[in-house]
Amino acid sequence: MLSSACKRDLLSVVFDLGKEAELIRKSNFEIKLKEDSSPITKADLLINEELNKFFLSTNFKNVISEENAKVPYLERKKWEFFWCIDPIDGTKEYITGESDYTINIALCTKDRPIFSIVYAPAREELFVAEKDQGATKNNRKISVERKTSNLLRIVASKSHLNNKTQDYINTISSNYDVNLLQFGSSLKICKIAEGAAHLYPRFGPTMEWDTCAADLILTEAGGLILDEENKKLLYNKENLLNPYFIASSYEQV
Repeated sequence: MLSSACKRDLLSVVFDLGKEAELIRKSNFEIKLKEDSSPITKADLLINEELNKFFLSTNFKNVISEENAKVPYLERKKWEFFWCIDPIDGTKEYITGESDYTINIALCTKDRPIFSIVYAPAREELFVAEKDQGATKNNRKISVERKTSNLLRIVASKSHLNNKTQDYINTISSNYDVNLLQFGSSLKICKIAEGAAHLYPRFGPTMEWDTCAADLILTEAGGLILDEENKKLLYNKENLLNPYFIASSYEQV
């Protein structure tokens, strides 16, 4: 596991990168398109590069990242420990000047995260979790809110609210008083962890680096993410695409 000194150093790096990301966000920065036509910015590349430099200084050097996701599975499947990171989660929000983007970092063993950071620089919100040690927001312990009334706060994507998700929300609305909240990036999962929402249905494509860090935040706060077969999400799969899932503060609605 990471030493206390290593965690402190990593957090220091993350704070510095958050400042850099904010400076870039407020400048006239260039937007490029990757092979899949998704956008990428100077901030994505800078954070990815600096985090990889930090990881090289630790005992855990293997990295799965949105910006270097082409490590062959035959090599990856041998990893006992690895980092799963998204330098800028919520790039679309970042590009439009919104505050909902995050820096996602998770240290995993086998196929699950054991230490994670989700940092939203523009909102000054720092979520940290460690396996069996709980989760915090800005150094204060957080936990999910168990639903005790008919009010159900559902969080959904600002950029990816598709028909299947809307149909699910409409079905839920027939039994509950639904309050729909919208956030970008992995903040949707973290908002459940801190008790601000109860449910996040995601019936659209996400990648492992989109959820890995926030998965542990929610789990350690007392919630869970389950796929459509009621199984936990696994990481470092051959196909890095996540199954559809529901993040929740409780087992069922």
